[in-house]
Amino acid sequence: MRKIYGIGEALLDVIFKENQPIGATAGGSTLNAIVSLGRMGYRPYLISEIGDDRIGDIIDDFLLKNGISDKYLFRRKGNRSPLALAFLDENNDAEYEIFKDYAAQALHEEFPPFEENDIVVFGSFFSINPAFRPQLVKYLNAARDKGAIIVYDPNYRNHHAHKRDQMQAALEENFSLAHIVRGSNEDFKNIYGLDDIHEMAHKIRSFCPNVIITANSRGTYLNTPNFGQWYPSLPIEPVSTIGAGDNFNAGIIHGLMHNQVDTSTINRLSEGQWRQIIAPAVSFASKVCCSLENYVPKKYGEDLPHDLEKYFALMDQ
Repeated sequence: MRKIYGIGEALLDVIFKENQPIGATAGGSTLNAIVSLGRMGYRPYLISEIGDDRIGDIIDDFLLKNGISDKYLFRRKGNRSPLALAFLDENNDAEYEIFKDYAAQALHEEFPPFEENDIVVFGSFFSINPAFRPQLVKYLNAARDKGAIIVYDPNYRNHHAHKRDQMQAALEENFSLAHIVRGSNEDFKNIYGLDDIHEMAHKIRSFCPNVIITANSRGTYLNTPNFGQWYPSLPIEPVSTIGAGDNFNAGIIHGLMHNQVDTSTINRLSEGQWRQIIAPAVSFASKVCCSLENYVPKKYGEDLPHDLEKYFALMDQ
């Protein structure tokens, strides 16, 4: 049976609106995607580390309640779990201040039993952090050697843009390890200083065969070995954009699983087959933007067919 693994940071998000806290929930780019997949019934694994404090207890308990295995969620004794303050602006976009125990950063050396056609998703600054990177690369190479599909989201924000020269080699190695790279046009502008989405895709395609660039209301651009195609965004009134990209990734993985895409076919998919992957990705992301949660609702599997029907109708206009 195929398994899903997420490798990334686990932290507690405290959300502020007009400088007042309005909620707190487990967060982290990869964690958000994994929680949505847990709510879809996939029983995914999160590979991460947290402290043995009360925040860590909250995170671990939340994951278990949402169908995620904590077998590879390692608790470091004496360490504090990361905390993120997310400040929503007038457009409900978030800016973050993150507090973490930098002296204690590491990644456990126990390897999961990766198997052919498992799916591994990773990303964010976690993926280029020198403290985690040596072990992370070992994980990814082990997964690729076993025939797993790798999905990478750089999630490279503008406050890291000034570091792009020193980080570029690590970012491009991550691109080359992935079967699919998915990021926003802002991510790739911060990495390469480019504005044109087609130029971004061309640059990344030199490392990875399948590139997906999301551009908010402009839609989504897909570039594969066989074609390039734009897909529309769904018209929504966002409540919060936290987790939108993360859940796009979750929707991609759902599409890969639901349509039984494996390593032998992923680079040969037709446009019609990719539509079946992009549609749930857009649906997951749009759903999350309409709530303060960073993940799709529980039992979203019951509502997804209706959302897909709406999106396919929009595609065909």
